[in-house]
Amino acid sequence: MIKIIKKLSIFLLILALIATAAVYGVLTLSLPELSGKTSVTLIDNEVALERDSLGHAVITAKSREDAAFALGYAHGQDRFFQMDLLRRNSAGELSELFGKAALNLDKKMRFHQFRKRSQQILKQLPNTHQDILKSYSEGVNLAVSHMPYSSFEYLLTGAKRNPWLPEDSLLVIFSMYLDLQENSFNRDLSLTYINEKFGPEMVRFLTQPSEFQAALDGSEFDLIETDIPNIKSELLSFTSHQIEEPLDIGSNNWAVTGSLTASGKALLADDMHLGLAVPIIWYRTQLNYSDNDEEHQITGVSLPGAPAVVVGTNGKVAWGFTNAYIDTVDWIELDSNYKTNTVIEKIVTPEQVYDYSLEVSEFGPVKHIGGKKYALKWVAHQDYAVDMELLNLEQATNVEDALSIAKTIGIPVQNMLVTDDKGNAAWQATGAIPARTLPSAIAITPDRFDVTWNQDAQDVPFVLNPEHGRLWTANSRVVSVEQDKRYGNGGYALGARAEQIKQRLFEKEQFNEQDFYDIQLDNKALFLKPWQELLLKTLKLSPDTYQQDIKLVENWGECACADSVGYTLVRKYRSAIIDKLFSPVEAQLQTEGLSLSPIKRDLEPAAWQLINSFTDDWLPSTAASWPDLLTTTYQEMKKDLLVKHTGSENGSLLELNWGKVNELNIQHDGSLLELNWGKVNELNIQHPFSKQIPLLSKLLDMPKAPAFGDSFMPAVQGKGFGASERLFVQPGAEESAILTLPGGQSGHPLSPYYRAGYADYIKQAKTPLLPGEILHRIEFHPK
Repeated sequence: MIKIIKKLSIFLLILALIATAAVYGVLTLSLPELSGKTSVTLIDNEVALERDSLGHAVITAKSREDAAFALGYAHGQDRFFQMDLLRRNSAGELSELFGKAALNLDKKMRFHQFRKRSQQILKQLPNTHQDILKSYSEGVNLAVSHMPYSSFEYLLTGAKRNPWLPEDSLLVIFSMYLDLQENSFNRDLSLTYINEKFGPEMVRFLTQPSEFQAALDGSEFDLIETDIPNIKSELLSFTSHQIEEPLDIGSNNWAVTGSLTASGKALLADDMHLGLAVPIIWYRTQLNYSDNDEEHQITGVSLPGAPAVVVGTNGKVAWGFTNAYIDTVDWIELDSNYKTNTVIEKIVTPEQVYDYSLEVSEFGPVKHIGGKKYALKWVAHQDYAVDMELLNLEQATNVEDALSIAKTIGIPVQNMLVTDDKGNAAWQATGAIPARTLPSAIAITPDRFDVTWNQDAQDVPFVLNPEHGRLWTANSRVVSVEQDKRYGNGGYALGARAEQIKQRLFEKEQFNEQDFYDIQLDNKALFLKPWQELLLKTLKLSPDTYQQDIKLVENWGECACADSVGYTLVRKYRSAIIDKLFSPVEAQLQTEGLSLSPIKRDLEPAAWQLINSFTDDWLPSTAASWPDLLTTTYQEMKKDLLVKHTGSENGSLLELNWGKVNELNIQHDGSLLELNWGKVNELNIQHPFSKQIPLLSKLLDMPKAPAFGDSFMPAVQGKGFGASERLFVQPGAEESAILTLPGGQSGHPLSPYYRAGYADYIKQAKTPLLPGEILHRIEFHPK
């Protein structure tokens, strides 16, 4: 019997080895060729695509069209499946890949009809931009044809690789609209419903200005506490509803003029905050081409699926973006008799074709909330929402030139910071902005609709060379209080992060790239200090019971540091208190599929007003008093943390300090060793497939890393969220510029470029912006 078991074990081991070899064999066959020569009819002159040790795509061409072809080829080799997901996501065509499981998501996206919009907009583009999109598409499709074996994603889904179309590049930009602005129209819907159910007093209370304001002109909204509205007593019986934490989708960027650098050149920093996944969203790119007998070199990051360098430098000018969050949405409330139409959208799955009925009006698609009809007017639905004018930034010669070009760029509206080699620096609201001048966070009636919605605004605000030489944005209000009336609040971030960046910029009178890197990694918890004080005050009501807790909170380090248990307790306590206080409102919203999540940042002043007032009108029926509420919320929060991160609600908080655990050689016994912030907020960048098939995690995911940041501070970082790039550059001094990315160039797990550069990102090393020694070269020759 033992011999049989032994032979069976050996047989199964051999089978496993054969299966592993087969998998690796198939994966190897789908690896792209990185060196060689090929003749094609799709270019006018010779083109070279080179790569260094990081896989940095270095393209040399005689024209912009040929450069677009080579960039498309590089993207097609390294990122085709990612590009496919981006176009299918915005078009509502994921069901073709994933079947019925993606049907509801596709219905949600078909609400916007982005495929039709992309086809219409493509026809309106200038011929030069249409030609570039066509050349790019031809490069993508040639790369795919040179890889006869599909990548593993297509093998697992059984789907085909459809050709890339010029309109698909516009769909990629629409995917960015969904990432960056979807929260804005959800915000307005929630506020409209709150206004309907609780009255305008509640809206004012929940969205009152905070003390954290960092507009570029220094203007501030008056901090006048609104009256606390009454809330129905029956709503106070609701159990606590968790209000989902909104991701800080946006970015940090800041700059100083040449008066604050040793070189006299202006210095720019940019880190765009997005969901982090494998492969990463950005792609290291350098374009070298000629135009009108002038040589151009543009270095930065491109977005696979589009032929432009999104953020970067051309040697004379450097540019970067953060999401602006000005108001680009209006909901129009329609009465029951208002004329609407029904459009049938065909959603294809491998099994069958589904009909999705979409109700549309003259204003836009229609949604039903609380028995009423609301039409969405969103800038992404306008003809001016998307174009390829970003390409023109590549040839800007100075800041003023860049500001002029940027006024016509069709992208989700951004805070663009731009610097030049002469020392100039500027901010400008850049992207699609409706010309209407009376934005509203509450749904309006048709008679209040402004027809200038259909026009792209020309009165875009900007700031050029401020006297103190410093510029900063971090998704909070950048415009003045007066300008805010014109542009509106589309879901500004709380100004704590911007205020902290501003504070750091005024600490010195001269800066270099490392100084800017230090600011970007600043994880000081200045914003949470009042919450730490509140938690300490609460715990000290029962000092014997919470002796260990008090020590940890007192020694929290005032930072989102990996070894801090106190930070974890303070951070989670704040969220738990806000969830508890506003559960009555959240419960009502959830009945209509809405949430306070889009305005959770705004709740800070209202939360403190309730805590300081101790008003019985908002005291949940489950709490005996406000001190009881503050204490029991901590107890519940602590219990949830223990269960989630240790599997047990018991354990000594003293053991939460990982440094002491190691020092005293205490063994992990399933208690509370995992609650230091480094573990609780551990960075875990995953491939979409490993989330569904955990066995693939080791092959597909980036190595996990201890937390090094959080929200409300410059070092923004969540478990799968954070700085999607870190860029520091002086135009004209690119040899000292830095660019780190949280992953590699290639989406192929066996590629040497799959994880290349990730270690530098985690170690916060200074990876050069410019490409290094060339290791691979592909030459394209015209037939």
